[in-house]
Amino acid sequence: MRFFFAVLMVLCLFFSCIDKKYSQIDVSKIKVDFSIKRYDVDFYNANQKTLPSVKEKYPYLFPKQFTDSLSLLKINNNEEQELFAETQKIFNDFSEEEHQFKSLFKHVKFYNPNFTVPQVVTILSNIDYESRVIYADSLLLVSLDVYLGKNHPFYADYPKYIKENNTKEHLIVDVAEAIINQQTPPLHKRRFIDKMIYEGKKMYLLDRYLPALSDQEKIGYTSEKYNWAVANEEQVWMYFIDKKILFTTDTKLNKRFIENAPFSKFYMAEDNLSPGRIGVWLGWQIVRAYMQHNDVSLQELLKTDEDIIFNKSKYKPKK
Repeated sequence: MRFFFAVLMVLCLFFSCIDKKYSQIDVSKIKVDFSIKRYDVDFYNANQKTLPSVKEKYPYLFPKQFTDSLSLLKINNNEEQELFAETQKIFNDFSEEEHQFKSLFKHVKFYNPNFTVPQVVTILSNIDYESRVIYADSLLLVSLDVYLGKNHPFYADYPKYIKENNTKEHLIVDVAEAIINQQTPPLHKRRFIDKMIYEGKKMYLLDRYLPALSDQEKIGYTSEKYNWAVANEEQVWMYFIDKKILFTTDTKLNKRFIENAPFSKFYMAEDNLSPGRIGVWLGWQIVRAYMQHNDVSLQELLKTDEDIIFNKSKYKPKK
């Protein structure tokens, strides 16, 4: 019994050291030069006299067809001003977010020395949750009106699984994901297991880029859905094996287990208890197992074939 306990303690220390190895990376000496421009503040506080200076500051946000008269109509619209006022209640002080951006950019640059740190511009998008963050190399646009809190009245008609992540805390996750999506080479394979591991690679990059963040926040689950994923990892894995779907190319599996959804679709009575994207969750655990058992850099991971990751992961779901 003492021997078993000693072995268990050694294993716990080993895996906790692996976790701490990445959470305690020193990025203090990494320099990142960026600015945060508050277009939302500049635009909605503008008037006919000051609008030209706003246009000069943000030329990329003023297409030719967007005339001054249209801009002033938007600025003076009561609903637009209400949206701006509600956003200011949450993001008037942006210092906390600036600190998060700085930490994220430092971690990305630690693993990618050639990473060009983008300039951040905050905007309002009339709650376009499908375009929360737009990242284009040197520019990063963040729609603040999507992060007013999951219980905000503006989101009353939105599906629960969508507004669950309409929070101030999840903003930095969406920013990191926008960067990761550009850094990850496209997947040309069609098997379900390949898609799982491909998405797992992205989640593992979140581990490295946002080491202080909880797994629950990174995957964007409620506490109940997160606990379900942890408790049912083995059962889900056995379901995938029993139904022989790991190596199929059936595209219907994407909506059932990969894409954002209120729950995953096993076609069982208690499906609604499960979180969506459970295939992403499992792919994440497989990639984590692979990285624990193989000395591979982050850049090498992105280039490694999904078959190799699966075969060398020694993945065993938690019981």
